[in-house]
Amino acid sequence: MRVLLVDDEVTIFVTLRDALEEAGHEVLGATDTDSALKALEDSDPEVVVTDVRLPGSGGVAILERSVELRPERPVILMTGYATVDDAVAAMRLGAVDYVQKPFRNETIIQRLAGLARLSDLELENTRLREELSRARGFEGIVGQSEVMQGVFERVRQVASSEATVLIQGESGTGKERIAQAVHDESHRTAGPFIPLSCAALPEGLLEAELFGHEKGAFTDARRERKGRFELAHGGTLFLDDIDDMPLPTQVKLLRVLQERSFERVGGERSIEVDIRVVVATKVDLREMVRAGTFREDLYWRVHVVPVLLPPLRERVGDVPLLVQHLVQRHGGAGEWTVGRSSMAMLERYPWPGNVRELENAIQRGIALAGKNRVLRAEDLLPADPRWRGATEVPEEIQPLRAVLKQAEGAHLARALEMTSGHRTQCAELLGISRKVLWEKLREHELDGRSVDADASDEEREGST
Repeated sequence: MRVLLVDDEVTIFVTLRDALEEAGHEVLGATDTDSALKALEDSDPEVVVTDVRLPGSGGVAILERSVELRPERPVILMTGYATVDDAVAAMRLGAVDYVQKPFRNETIIQRLAGLARLSDLELENTRLREELSRARGFEGIVGQSEVMQGVFERVRQVASSEATVLIQGESGTGKERIAQAVHDESHRTAGPFIPLSCAALPEGLLEAELFGHEKGAFTDARRERKGRFELAHGGTLFLDDIDDMPLPTQVKLLRVLQERSFERVGGERSIEVDIRVVVATKVDLREMVRAGTFREDLYWRVHVVPVLLPPLRERVGDVPLLVQHLVQRHGGAGEWTVGRSSMAMLERYPWPGNVRELENAIQRGIALAGKNRVLRAEDLLPADPRWRGATEVPEEIQPLRAVLKQAEGAHLARALEMTSGHRTQCAELLGISRKVLWEKLREHELDGRSVDADASDEEREGST
């Protein structure tokens, strides 16, 4: 990060500046209040580390000006005269941390590392919110993957026609949302969108729901009742799980699709309707036709324009967007954080229940997170062996830190070999200071003969 370091004690300033630079930060320096205030205006640092007692108005003035310019910018105060009251006052003014002198440079470096991780998470959440906003541009359906863009394009193509649409996809993939999108994109958008699940009702009740009934048609028919076909007049009827529709009802549905007319249960009067029909199935209807459980003539009536909705495991890139969307839907007001490890786990899991299962996991995570508003892997996971593959790391995969350390050690050994153990030349070759090289050699327990070789060289250089 770009760090503004402010301290009028030269020893502390120089050693801390060097340590921060070696840790990879870009350091802007100031030794008095006025210079620090100018640096805030001109250089826009990402974080400020300042002593409290400085020539001029002091570190509190720097803190107040930083908060005024960029309220979200972290400020760490350093002081050799810390009291509880001072710390409380600093926090109230907007400081994120308060460090008492003397301190180890590692303390400041660790605090900055924590701020960097938090900043990365906030940026990632902001990016996801922006992508989610763009993704919602199509009927509130979340998805920016290539395969979902293909689905959206198919919906746009078919929406303007009157053709029957067959949506095929696993349970939980969002078939009803796609059906709603077909309706909303069509000229029937001002009309009703009437959904019905064919799996939810037995045969007799399903027919009454579809076609309605006359008074006295059966024991509980105390008055006439319109069915879903009549209710959808001028709009769209969505029949979900059509693969669960009984064969006798399939015959009656075929007639309505052909003639656009029907009779209520127990009635004789023909009723004409103007509707668009969209159907959905969780299985391959062609296999059902071969098995004799779905009528072939009805298959060709509903299979006019097919839309194949992919399972979530085939559009892993949409998982972060969906998570952000679901957290916003179920998390209420305020910001939630999803850690990188939790998000990686969610992306690895195959989701047999698709988006519906993901939503279930998010709701559980929110319920168990408590006040910290951080979704953790242990809160998202049920006691289900299917999750193990998403969370367990294969034995051959080592932690990244260990791999980097091994690579660094090998690289140092190679540089020592190329310079015949001469530490000064080795440091120059690697682009680091001799002090850093010495610490690295000690950390990796490399051959101490390099020290002797270097010492003799330096003695010769000194005599010359």
